[in-house]
Amino acid sequence: MRRVKGALAAAAAAVLFSASVEAQTLKVVMHSDVKIVDPIWTTAYIVRNHGYMVYDTLLAVDDKLAVKPQMLESWKVSDDKLTYTFTLRDGLKFHDGAAVTAEDCIASIKRWASRDAMGQKLMSYTKALTAVDPKTFTLALKEPYGLVIESLGKPSSNVPFIMPKHVAETPGNTQITDFTGSGPFVFRHDLWRPGEKAVYDKFKDYKPRAEPPSALSGGKNVYLDRVEWVNIPDPQTAANALLTGEIDMIEQPLIELLPMFEKGKNIEIVDYNPLGSQYSFRFNVLHKPFDNPKIRQAVLYALNQKGFLLAGINDPKYFKECKALFICGTPYATDKGFEDKLNSNFAKSKEILKQEGYDGTPVVLLYATDTNTGRLTPVAKSLLERGGFVVDMQAMDWQTVLSRRSRKEPLNAGGWSGFMTSWVSADLLDPIVSAFVGAACDKAAIGWPCDAKLEELRDAFAKTTDPAKRKEYAEAVQVRESEYPTLVQLGQFNIPTAKRTTVTGNLTSPAPVFWNVRKKE
Repeated sequence: MRRVKGALAAAAAAVLFSASVEAQTLKVVMHSDVKIVDPIWTTAYIVRNHGYMVYDTLLAVDDKLAVKPQMLESWKVSDDKLTYTFTLRDGLKFHDGAAVTAEDCIASIKRWASRDAMGQKLMSYTKALTAVDPKTFTLALKEPYGLVIESLGKPSSNVPFIMPKHVAETPGNTQITDFTGSGPFVFRHDLWRPGEKAVYDKFKDYKPRAEPPSALSGGKNVYLDRVEWVNIPDPQTAANALLTGEIDMIEQPLIELLPMFEKGKNIEIVDYNPLGSQYSFRFNVLHKPFDNPKIRQAVLYALNQKGFLLAGINDPKYFKECKALFICGTPYATDKGFEDKLNSNFAKSKEILKQEGYDGTPVVLLYATDTNTGRLTPVAKSLLERGGFVVDMQAMDWQTVLSRRSRKEPLNAGGWSGFMTSWVSADLLDPIVSAFVGAACDKAAIGWPCDAKLEELRDAFAKTTDPAKRKEYAEAVQVRESEYPTLVQLGQFNIPTAKRTTVTGNLTSPAPVFWNVRKKE
């Protein structure tokens, strides 16, 4: 009851306050509408972005991807590397006024780990999570594990956001209905209009860290009274609104519109995620035809990267062909296993389909018509058909894709075979953080790949701290992905943000964040 009364009081105060906030309101067009608001239930980036507004994290990465304390004051590791002790900093509050406790953190970690591949791997090595006192908890391991801190500091989907215990006790496969966080903004559920806007007000009792902000770490100082994510599905309409000052930012404008923005008065084009992103095709291995890994190999031969990059980005200045599963320009980049693939060898694709007795079962592609990645789906359809597949491309909005892709039903009962998506590079740097590489059967991410060899290689990578051994295992994972494909890597790209020059302070980060941002009138 205390939490409910607190939340109501906060909402009431926000209503009284709302009439005077317009001058300090930032209006942003994000890459997608907000229709799901549980950041653990889905990996969708718009939901992750929502999570960073509302929730805080125990650890966070800086602009060098080094993990730093965030909600934590400190942590220490026992000499035998089996016990991690975490201590919360003072003054942490939820939006309803309740103090953040160790019990909240434990429940949140468990819920996150029930859905996230990296979290699942961490929990497989965890013996116990125990609250020592309201500010302190321990994580005890069964055996040493080299990625404890990296896991809890994971910067992108799914992020281990901290929720109140009673919220975090919601099963991971059930969406939450209480949106109380402890982050720098309060989600105004009462003003949320799916298809229209999502509203976030400054949390006045948020206690920032003293350090300067750096990516997702450091001081989350909020200088805005309100942030509104305004849904304008038509890119040209959104562009016109930016040029006239009706909105302040477009997170991911169409690349084709950038020349217009460059000529526009008081408009800046800035890339806040220089690591970029990677397009990918995700398989559902539960049903024909992709239950057969050989037939999934045929897809590797039918597809090529350039066609997708041209469809999605169109300007070579902003994209790069790269067969590395773990991102070109990083320590684990390699072409191994893919030297002869992703070149649209249609004859080879048809040869494999014939050998495997492909019976013409349609490949059901989920086609998001309202996102940049959706533009890739017709390309996939064309290339797969030229490679010998029958394809059923079904159009819908991205939020419907998010809902539909979580279902395991057969193809004739609303199921699916594949969809196009993209991941920021920070989510793809190694075999553990990359969610779609996990192959733990029912515990794996949507698509539910099941391969003991992949999991053995991922375990070996996670256990070792030797850089040379890690590189060796990462390469072996990529080779195995060429034999047992769980996804197809379809090239790297960057999409800069377009904003008015009145907006300053945006941080370079794997996810767009709105602390440190100021707006001049």
